[in-house]
Amino acid sequence: MLMLRTALFIVLVLGSVGVAGYAAVAYALLPVGSTVHPQMQAVYEQHRVAILAHIAGSMAALLIGPAQFISGLRARQPRVHRVLGRLYLLGVLVGGVAGLRMAMLAFGGIVAHTGFALLAALWLWTGARALLAARAGRIAEHRRWMIRNFALTFAAVTLRAQLGLFAALGFAFESYYPVLAWISWVPNLMVAQWLVRPPRRCAATPAGLMPTPASPAAASPSLLSSPSLER
Repeated sequence: MLMLRTALFIVLVLGSVGVAGYAAVAYALLPVGSTVHPQMQAVYEQHRVAILAHIAGSMAALLIGPAQFISGLRARQPRVHRVLGRLYLLGVLVGGVAGLRMAMLAFGGIVAHTGFALLAALWLWTGARALLAARAGRIAEHRRWMIRNFALTFAAVTLRAQLGLFAALGFAFESYYPVLAWISWVPNLMVAQWLVRPPRRCAATPAGLMPTPASPAAASPSLLSSPSLER
């Protein structure tokens, strides 16, 4: 399990940094919309503020997010962890609100509009739940919500990987882009939900045998510990 978490963490870091770097070049050094499909360029040019806000917020979340899963950072530098967490959630807020606006203008009709809008809404909602849990001192719950939230942040990476895959397979852009509005984030969220699933209950105690009393910590494993991508 440790090897799986380590491999997953490496994928998260490489994918996040790679896509954030690509976005920095595509939107800071090149004209807005120059790297997207021609049918999307006009929308990007007409809504520069929204698209740039969405890109900036998403870049911040992508670059900060992986560091928040490093258990050593949280243990040795809790203040740094909290500051980075606030910056991360600020990125989610900016990127999510702008994402809701851009979802209504997305190429691909109602299927794409609905998929991207739901992604943005869930991104904001899971971020809010994570923040509320942290402020209430429910740290294990906070970590679970952050795992879900970063899975949605990582949709920026899976979307671009899927764009390249479908293009390489020769599919027409018009045929697959609306589908990406859903498959770029639903599988991510499913994996996150698997990671934060509660531990299996022990098998039933045989008749006539009394179970050993559990300590309070052992009685509520799903609240006091959290499967995660931590390192």
